[in-house]
Amino acid sequence: MAKPIMIQGTASGVGKTILTMALCRIFNQDGYRVSPFKSQNITSNTARTKSGAEIALAQVLQALAAGAEPDANMNPVLLKPGPNGTQVILNWYSLGYIDVNNFPAVRKELMPAIMNAYTSLSEQYDIIVIEGAGSPVELNLTKNDIVNMGIAKQVNAPVLLVSDVDRGGVFASLYGTVNLFDESERGYVKATIVNRFKGDITLFREGIKIIENITNLPVAGVIPYIKFDIPDEDALYKNSGTAYVPGADFDDQFDLIADNVRKSLNMELIYKILNEGIEGKRA
Repeated sequence: MAKPIMIQGTASGVGKTILTMALCRIFNQDGYRVSPFKSQNITSNTARTKSGAEIALAQVLQALAAGAEPDANMNPVLLKPGPNGTQVILNWYSLGYIDVNNFPAVRKELMPAIMNAYTSLSEQYDIIVIEGAGSPVELNLTKNDIVNMGIAKQVNAPVLLVSDVDRGGVFASLYGTVNLFDESERGYVKATIVNRFKGDITLFREGIKIIENITNLPVAGVIPYIKFDIPDEDALYKNSGTAYVPGADFDDQFDLIADNVRKSLNMELIYKILNEGIEGKRA
């Protein structure tokens, strides 16, 4: 069975998707069979697998970065906004459009299918890099969560919590997120990551110490901001929803991103977290 590791973020847009992609590439470069996994993704930017399944483009690109064939199981629940509302696609099949009044109950019913998809991947790969969505501490939404701590608990995945220093408020966002987790959730979070740093990273040494002191967690890395040419998860894309995306189109970009992250992360710590998993819990 695969070992999981999960990327959660202090907010939407902090870089979870690209960091997941980078870890997929790094683990693949290190000789492991790797798969991405995002239980639920809300996006209109989709692509087709070779078998014809429609999933989020982000998970297709993450799979290709991992050297894996994109698979519907990597994104079992796709919420696709459109002119008539938001369509729910579960493992290829449309369940129609969301009724916002009963979707919390529907989410709970989706968990068995999500876990079947995860189990299928776990039987084929050595490592699964799981991506969360938005913030994991939207307290009005956590009861029936199926994409952040709800998944981490189901598969006993250690969590790396990432925040974007470029948008400001990195200390508050990390401190606030860690302290809004309940006691049962906090033990899953093993390290933090500061993303999109601009300037001389050596000048942020005091910042690292502060983050470690206020969160009681190690900072696994400070990742410099770089420019790359990967379609944004929410951007328009010429193949959106219609065609298979060839991995060779982005190989240079995958390597660029992975090299930047590998140089910036304490990979010894990342592997330690991956291999130790959740202390006292069995997957």
